[in-house]
Order: sequence, then C-alpha cells, then structure tokens
Amino acid sequence: MGRRGVWACGAGVLLAGFVGPGAVEAQDGITTGFSLRSRAEAWDWFDTGPEGRYVFSGTLLRGSALWRARSVSARVELAAPILLGLPDDAVAPAPGGALGLGANYFAAGDGDRSSGHLFPKEAWVQFGSAEGHRLRIGRTEFADGAEVTPGSATLAAIKVQRISQRLIGPFGWSHVGRSFDGVLYGWGRPGWNATVLAARPTRGAFDVNGWEHLEIDVGYAALTAAGRHTDARLFALYYNDARRLPRADNRPAPVRLADSAGLEIVTAGAHLLREIPADAGPIDFLAWGAIQFGDWGNDSHRAGALALEAGIQPNGVPLRPWIRAGVFRATGDDDAGDTRHETFFTALPTPRIYARMPFFTTMNVEEAFGSLALRPGKVTLRADVRLLRLARAADVWYAGGGAFEPESFGYAGRPAGGRTLATLADLSVEWRPRGSVTVTLYGARASGGAVIDGIYGAGANGAFGYVEVELRR
Repeated sequence: MGRRGVWACGAGVLLAGFVGPGAVEAQDGITTGFSLRSRAEAWDWFDTGPEGRYVFSGTLLRGSALWRARSVSARVELAAPILLGLPDDAVAPAPGGALGLGANYFAAGDGDRSSGHLFPKEAWVQFGSAEGHRLRIGRTEFADGAEVTPGSATLAAIKVQRISQRLIGPFGWSHVGRSFDGVLYGWGRPGWNATVLAARPTRGAFDVNGWEHLEIDVGYAALTAAGRHTDARLFALYYNDARRLPRADNRPAPVRLADSAGLEIVTAGAHLLREIPADAGPIDFLAWGAIQFGDWGNDSHRAGALALEAGIQPNGVPLRPWIRAGVFRATGDDDAGDTRHETFFTALPTPRIYARMPFFTTMNVEEAFGSLALRPGKVTLRADVRLLRLARAADVWYAGGGAFEPESFGYAGRPAGGRTLATLADLSVEWRPRGSVTVTLYGARASGGAVIDGIYGAGANGAFGYVEVELRR
C-alpha cells in the first residue's frame, strides 16, 4: 500500500470514530468506541553503527460497535495500523540479525518503509451472561491469566503486569496486535471462573495485514479461584504448529532445516497471588510455574519455567511507593546433539510486558529484578533494574513474540558464547491528565554481557526509548 493509501485508510477510521454515533450507549442497545494510539520509537541496537540507530513511528486506530439484547451480544471492531519511516538497512549478516523491532516491521511489510492496512480486529457473537455460562464465537482478543479481575487493586495490578499474557496474549503493545479466530467458553460464579479456548491466532504483531489466521491450533483451559486477598489458577495450553518452517533452536542449521515434523506442545501450570494486609503496608507475593511436554519436530520436548516475586507498599510514605523484587527462570537446552529439546517455549505471549526493552524473550533465560513505582496523583513513575543471563550457554539467545505471519516461525535465535546477557535499567513515566488520555515516556539502557559482546563486540550497549500518546472514547 502506498503512502496515499496509508493516510486514506487511517483517515477513514479516524473519521468514523469521531462522526459516528459516538461512544455512548444508544437506545437500540448499540455502544460505539474509538481509540487512537501513536508512538515514536528510537533504537540504538548495541553499538552497531548507523544501521542500528533509527527512529520510526507507529499509529493504531481502532473503531468498534457493540450490540446487546438481553443475553446475546455482538461486537465488530476495525483496526488500522500505520507505520512511517521504517529503517531499510537495520539487518546485519548472521549472527547480527534484526537490529531492533523496526527491522521486523520492515521485513513483514515486504520492504516498504511506510505501510498500513485496515482489517477486522474483533468480530464475534456471544450468548450468555457475565454470571453463568458464556459462549463466544468468532474473532476475539484473548489474554491468558486475565479471566478474572481480583477484588484487590494490588492483585489486579500484579495480574496485569506480571501474570497475564505470559503464554497467550494479543501483543497489544505492538503497532498491529494479534487476535484469535475460534470459540471461547466461560462459566462464572462469585469466586470462581472456568474458561476454555479453541482457536487459531491471526496474522499481526509486525505484519499490518491482520485479515487471515495462521495454520496453528491453540487450546487453552483454566480454572480460577479468586477472593479478596487471594487469586489462584490452574491452566493448560495445547499448541500445534504443523507448518514446515525452520525453527529457532540450538541445533546445527542443516539439522534444523531438514526437520519438517510438526511442533506439538502441552503446557500445564498454575499461579498464586496473595496480598497480606500489614501495619507497615500491604505485602504481596506471586508464584507462577509451568511444565511442558510434547514434540519439538523430530525431538521430544521437556521444559519448565518458574517465577517468584514479592512486594510492599509502605504506608504513610510520600509518593505512594511500591517496591517489588523477584526471580525468574525458563529452562534451556544443554545438548544440541541429543533427541530431547529442553528450552521452555513461550507460545504466543505479549513479550514486552516481561521485557520492557524487547531485545529478549523469556526462553532460556534467568532473571533477577528490582522495581520501584511512585504514584504522585495522575502520574506513575516506574524504574526497574534487571540482571539477565542465559539458563544454558549451549543454547541460544532468543527474541520474538510468537508466530505472526505464515512465513515466519515467530522467534529468532543468536549464538550464545557465554551466559551473561545484559544488565537492563529503565524508567517510564505515565501521565493521565484525564481518563481518556494517557501520555507515556520510556527510556532504557542495556549494558551487554558476554553473549552480546561475542556478537557485536566488546562493551556493546543498547538503548531504546519512546514517546506515546493514547486517546480513548
């Protein structure tokens, strides 16, 4: 699509959002909504020179209509992503690879520096009510772990930031996102929820053409128990990718290219959130874990991951601080020559939640972090420090967020050559001058360790920042 087409597409959705029936519920049971999010990103990919330093922008326009009549509802939402100024030279010879996410958008856009599209983000019909049985059929967004919102504001925030979308997510931070075509069933009563999903993910994330779904089967089931200060879930995920594509792992290239067998993985896990009221201030605990088994092409697959975190919000302290710390480990593979694959596979997550500077994903990684949030009025400031290293030096450094187009596996791997990946320090400022507007500034610096030094040179450091404005009606 040419530049004129991009702007015409975006202007059409923008106009519909403002001159349509409005974001109020009409007498006939129709509610409309509109959102506009625009972000300018600046990358400096580990001192790789001019090719790794660039700025581009992405805008996502969304317009929706929801119809309700007793126990039946239907929703249609259109999305129009617009990308401008993508880098056309931000790919280095192996093992350098893509130098930041701008390169991913450019490659998925067939080599266009500017691209855009218009497609249905959601289109579903739902039968049932919030309390009881609900059956949704069609295209929908979905995030694992977000089936129930806890009554505690603390646990609700932790669920959004540290539980939800670890394995299945709409990749909403990207300029395109991801949806799912299929069937979603839910059953709820006070304190309990059961959810079942059978679907296929759509194209998206870095590919602006979100019309089609991918030939990947996803099944998910969860049982959640929620109380005032506790939230617990058991879950299972089935992932089947029969596409004959080379997969990212630590095997030699000829072996990977010759392996055309399907990828079929089952993940079983649980999470527990607990808030303890205390005189010093509320204390929170998080535990999340999962094990995996199945087939990774011609190899058997066995892997696991574990997260443990805790936090406190001291009472009577100015700026309402929230201090949190934790550790995470996802297994890696220590022998490329055997017939057992042991790298934890994150399936279809929203990776940026757990990698705020998204140069890695939570596969074959160990992490220790500390986080401080300050909340003065309508502003939230958050600073994190993360120590990152690979779980297995014989495995690779993984990046990506799951399948997003027919020709791509969705993850990339670079050779390790060591275990220390990076020390990541970042700061974000979120300002909500009013409920419908959010302004976010983010900056990060990653000091490369032995893994990054071995690819990009000794002392290689990376930086990333953005400015984002979002309007919702």
